[in-house]
Amino acid sequence: MTQGITVHGTVAEGFEAVREEFAAFVAQERDDYEGQLCAYVHGRQVVDLWAGEGVGGDELYGVFSSTKGAAHLVVALLVQDGTLELDRKVTYYWPEFGAEGKSALTLRDLLAHRAGLVGTDAGFSPAELADDRVLAERLADQRPFWRPGTVFGYHALVIGALTGEIVRRATGRTLQELYEERVRAPYGLEFHLGLPVSREPRFRSTQPMLPTAEQAELLAAQPWGPHTLTAIAFNEHAAKPTVLESLPNDRTVRAKGPASVGGVASARGLAGMYAAVISEVGGKAPLLKEDTVAEFGQLHSVGYDVVSRGHRSFGLGFQATADAWHPFLGAGAIGHSGAAGSQAFADPRSGLAYGYTRRRFAFPGGAAPENDRLARAVHRAALASS
Repeated sequence: MTQGITVHGTVAEGFEAVREEFAAFVAQERDDYEGQLCAYVHGRQVVDLWAGEGVGGDELYGVFSSTKGAAHLVVALLVQDGTLELDRKVTYYWPEFGAEGKSALTLRDLLAHRAGLVGTDAGFSPAELADDRVLAERLADQRPFWRPGTVFGYHALVIGALTGEIVRRATGRTLQELYEERVRAPYGLEFHLGLPVSREPRFRSTQPMLPTAEQAELLAAQPWGPHTLTAIAFNEHAAKPTVLESLPNDRTVRAKGPASVGGVASARGLAGMYAAVISEVGGKAPLLKEDTVAEFGQLHSVGYDVVSRGHRSFGLGFQATADAWHPFLGAGAIGHSGAAGSQAFADPRSGLAYGYTRRRFAFPGGAAPENDRLARAVHRAALASS
């Protein structure tokens, strides 16, 4: 447990219970805990908290799959513009994708993790994982691991490269360029898909959390081997198997910002992006119209995920956050968690936008368990303040 780690930051009137909940959690954590919590309600920042030695509210962390939320916000904007159409075949934008039985797949099914293209037979090198263009080229030639559209499975390391290639073919711009131009820069968000050198001093390297004896036993009992679908999806079968927690510690990954896992952010950046998605912020209209949020948040793939081997819920590019993580949220909440424990979402029905980061991996991966109590406290306060 922590020995006197102080919680810093501010909360708006009516959100004092959130600070108390965060402090209670921090008091139970390890001495080396570092984390941040931020939330907006109807475009107004109401929570901005952090804890940990040497940590401020502007420290930056690898947010792993929370990156997918930023990536697919770009796709949603392009659908809203009419540049992309969800029910067009992927080959309309990217003809080479049709090889090996993939020609009938639509953009909608791809976004819903139904492509069956979670990796390649031989796996990827570290340099390839950092480069979405190279990943897309390799994946275009790959035979899918299930018949596209029939089941779904989490495309953990590649979904952003696949959708990013469609963005590039349709616009002539990379997904990362459009995100910077249309989302990050206009709002001054500390959520980067491609971390500039000037922001490197704020980056805190990801550190693995050593499992307890019970957790280590559970990990050792995991049923998948090196050539299973799960291993392929997480590149554990490659000549140099991927060590997931090390990805953001590679400067090449941080610099290129691969759209599946390469984002670097603060909790302020995560929450600020989702606030801009659903609310007026700084005099700017919400980035997405209500109909667009509703379509991307609509349940598309729900049930048994053949990769992660458990119950999962996806909308289009986003996790269906209420079903996937936090059932107290309103229907249609959209967001994405990250492997080290980050969580970020927008709940249009309450006007809540939420962001959480932590430095050390939380067992067993994905949204850290504390998010449930923290998000619940913020949501309760948000409803009471309305």
